[in-house]
Amino acid sequence: MAKRTIPRPNDQPGHKSPVTAQCAAPQSSRPNPQGRVWIMGVLLALMTIALYWPATGHDFFNCDDPEYVLKNPHVTSGLTLENVRWAFSALYANNWHPLTWISHQADCQLFGFNPAGHHLTGVLLHSAATVLVFVLLRSLTGTVWRSFLVAALFGWHPAHVESVAWVAERKDVLSTCFGLMSLIFYTCHVHSKKEGHTGNYWLAWVCFAAGLMSKPMLVTWPFILLLLDYWPLRRLEPSRVGTFRSIAWRRVQEKIPFFALAAAASAITYVAQKSGGAVVAVANLPLGGRAENGLISYCRYLGKLFWPADFAVFYPHPGQWPWEQVLLAGGLLGLLSLFAYGQRHRHPFLIIGWLWFLGTLVPVIGWVQVGTQAMADRYTYIPAIGIFIAAVWGASALIDRWPRLRWELAMAGCVFLLINMGLTHRQLGYWKDSESLFRHAIEVTRKNHFAQAGLGTALYKKGRLEEAVLHYEEALRLNPQEADLHSNLATVLCDLGRPAEAVQEYQTALRLRPNDAEIHFNLGTACEEEGQAGEALSHYQEALRLQPDFPAARHHLGNALLKQGRLEDAIREYQELIRLKPDEADARNNLGVALFQLGQGDEALRQFQEVLRLQPKNQNARDNLNRVLELRKSSNGPTDTPIKP
Repeated sequence: MAKRTIPRPNDQPGHKSPVTAQCAAPQSSRPNPQGRVWIMGVLLALMTIALYWPATGHDFFNCDDPEYVLKNPHVTSGLTLENVRWAFSALYANNWHPLTWISHQADCQLFGFNPAGHHLTGVLLHSAATVLVFVLLRSLTGTVWRSFLVAALFGWHPAHVESVAWVAERKDVLSTCFGLMSLIFYTCHVHSKKEGHTGNYWLAWVCFAAGLMSKPMLVTWPFILLLLDYWPLRRLEPSRVGTFRSIAWRRVQEKIPFFALAAAASAITYVAQKSGGAVVAVANLPLGGRAENGLISYCRYLGKLFWPADFAVFYPHPGQWPWEQVLLAGGLLGLLSLFAYGQRHRHPFLIIGWLWFLGTLVPVIGWVQVGTQAMADRYTYIPAIGIFIAAVWGASALIDRWPRLRWELAMAGCVFLLINMGLTHRQLGYWKDSESLFRHAIEVTRKNHFAQAGLGTALYKKGRLEEAVLHYEEALRLNPQEADLHSNLATVLCDLGRPAEAVQEYQTALRLRPNDAEIHFNLGTACEEEGQAGEALSHYQEALRLQPDFPAARHHLGNALLKQGRLEDAIREYQELIRLKPDEADARNNLGVALFQLGQGDEALRQFQEVLRLQPKNQNARDNLNRVLELRKSSNGPTDTPIKP
């Protein structure tokens, strides 16, 4: 029986395999084939930028963008040596991705708080990733049009809008760019004819490390290298050098430096997410429920790639899926896996594309559940490449078998691309602001507490308080055990002048999360509005015990002590606050009031003068300064002073 081998991956029979060439396209009889490749690469870049350009007119998103950018002092202060050190040492926001932090710092350095610049960076990185997909497949297979189509599907598919239009998801596009560069350098290493030349190998390793430092999603990359060794690099074929098993083992050994990086990144990520409380305990979501959701999610991701509809920023996790849906999903995945395996010799691209899709989703499929979502569109950013490879090369195989279908399949591909572009443009429109995005999520999903809460926050920021209350209440009906929802509802109730109801909501939030400094602080402000001075004081003190560097809590505590006449205690709080924030003008003004009432007129005078240096138009401080000077001239003591905090 003849030995079956993997067919050569070329556009036309008889072409020289790119494995035997340098890291460049195979020679062609056509004039300047490289010029055509360059033109196609530039076309991909320009069309991707044009398609996503509307994102540069969008606002920041009210979920994660404040935490990652707007309210993060290590980012907003731009690129400094201290901020770069922080980026490499911090496990902030339940992640370790220093290069992503540095990219946000660079944006703030260049664009400040203008969202257009931050979105532009995301668009440019996505355009670069699209071109890199084209370059990678071109260097791997020597094909042009198939590589172009896969890259176009990657760049223009609406499933990728979330990764590009969400500033906080910069890590997706940045890590993918580094990951693709790693694969390109690895391909160049394999194609190199120089014996012992390892420069491209270590460049691939460095890019892989950079990708992991942007987002740990790339931990499966060593397995992707092995898949590429099988096809299209064909480095696992039995030969005179050894059997398949011995050759495969040598290829695995070759990837040990990559596996070591992946293991280290996995450990750091788990520690970061575990310490931040993002990892859901098995007691709250059993392994059976995770497995069910994983099977369903694989099928849902696959469905959205071929039928791109009903994308949402958040998909609620049901906890448990109906057993018939789980069986159907498992059966479908099993059949597709068997089909791809059965075609591994004749059409190896099917098994490679399928395993790329299945494997790169493993870190986010839910075995280690992070957050409360069932799935996320952004998770398909890398896995989709495998499906697009299988689909495009599969269509080409159909054309080879039935040449009469060439034009029909070509037209179908063009129509699918155009539909994707139109859907991407429409999906981008939902990302113009938080209200539009969450309203759309509510329309296309069911029982979405996250979207209800997000819409409540968006309406609150627009001053539509009564509407915000309705959506927070609906979110709490769906998820009554969420402390943040109770706290957010209480904040809106305070602004509506309903402090008694707010106190009840804050107290419920504290029962759910008793060691939250911010909830203690907010409850203190609500108690103060209710006239419960003693309760307010105790909550401010507890907030500072939990978080000593909490400026707002220290300021309110100082004010509460000042109102009670505990001047020395108030002075201590104001002085500590000024040590933390030397430019805090209101704290200096109140410190001046407390000092003056304690009989330290000279020091009070200096504080009022410092306030006016910081804020020349601060009328309160100017009135206090003038009154102190008048009292000095008239020799009146400070016991009956009208100066005010």
